[in-house]
Amino acid sequence: MTLADRVRRAVGAHPAVTKIELVGSRAEGDATELSDWDFRLETDDFEGFARALPELVSELAPIARQWDRLSPEWCFMLILPGPTKVDLIFPDHPHADEPPWEPSRDNLADVDAHFWDWMSWLHAKEARGKSELVASELEKLTRHLLAPLGSQGVPSSIAEAVGRYKAARDRAERELRVHVPRELEEAVMPRLMGA
Repeated sequence: MTLADRVRRAVGAHPAVTKIELVGSRAEGDATELSDWDFRLETDDFEGFARALPELVSELAPIARQWDRLSPEWCFMLILPGPTKVDLIFPDHPHADEPPWEPSRDNLADVDAHFWDWMSWLHAKEARGKSELVASELEKLTRHLLAPLGSQGVPSSIAEAVGRYKAARDRAERELRVHVPRELEEAVMPRLMGA
């Protein structure tokens, strides 16, 4: 069973889903090994489906799952073992950018998931030569995630962003007296570093 089949089985059978289709480079046939899997969904009960979604995707065994804070439409992001990035996109449901993170004991693990998902996506863009996009996203990353953790200055590369983030997260863990599991980092880091 392909990943697309598994995603369709996990979420497509919900009664609120009226359409689910693979889109982007995976659908167009020009994906690379690093490309994410984008699915466009239509639903006649978005709120009800959104409440059910975290449980529906459990059978995919995600390492991370969360709603994208900065997508122009609602988008549920997954990182599956591999690691493999999957985005469930709801184009009929606009979403306004949320404010920068305010790290706390309760959300530091969510900040961590957002960072590694972001870097996984950005690494795939970098591999396709999209250097201007990478630079603008690193600026956005600084405003929304690194600066709130106390990391100053815009990183010039994904590798530098990772180094700054890890130092800032480790400091936040000490200050907030909370530990963020490293499973997601351990899954994503080798790919970012070309291992």
